[in-house]
Amino acid sequence: MNKEKENNFKIYTKQGDKGKTSLLGGSRVSKYHEKIEAYGTLDELNAFIGLLRDQEGICESTRTFLHEIQEKVFAAESIIASDSEELLSSLPKVDTTDTKRLEDAIDKMNEELPELQNFIIPGGHKAASHAHVARTVCRRAERKVLQASDIYPVNDEIIQYLNRLSDYFFVLARYFTHNNEITEEKWETN
Repeated sequence: MNKEKENNFKIYTKQGDKGKTSLLGGSRVSKYHEKIEAYGTLDELNAFIGLLRDQEGICESTRTFLHEIQEKVFAAESIIASDSEELLSSLPKVDTTDTKRLEDAIDKMNEELPELQNFIIPGGHKAASHAHVARTVCRRAERKVLQASDIYPVNDEIIQYLNRLSDYFFVLARYFTHNNEITEEKWETN
């Protein structure tokens, strides 16, 4: 790697050494700022979706859809990370058509699944377990985004998308279990 290229691609900047980081647009905030917590948890979700997508036995259409979901999660991250209305107009969007795509995918999988009559205990298949982890991280991301929205405007479509996305991961986990002919473990109260 030549010296010029090396200087342009340093992963560390030392800008965060004192507990501050930049929002998209340049504002410096603490690393525990509500927006940082929200988009940081979305970033964590995105990493778990990547782990889920890499599991064996997942069909190509599901892998492709999971990749599309990762793109939307990145879009949500960038929107939440923005500190400027002007900048928002140039960022990718998350809108009701994206939520509708999740709903359609949920409905299609549900056509093949037995009716849910009990809570189920996560597990039984590696891909299903990873889908459950993605579901729970998605729920936490939704809570962090909602918490940030109490202070900063957050597009309602992002909140709706995250709510539906956690539902998608739940149904996807059931779908993986069903397709691998594994009996769901029902949670019995007694």
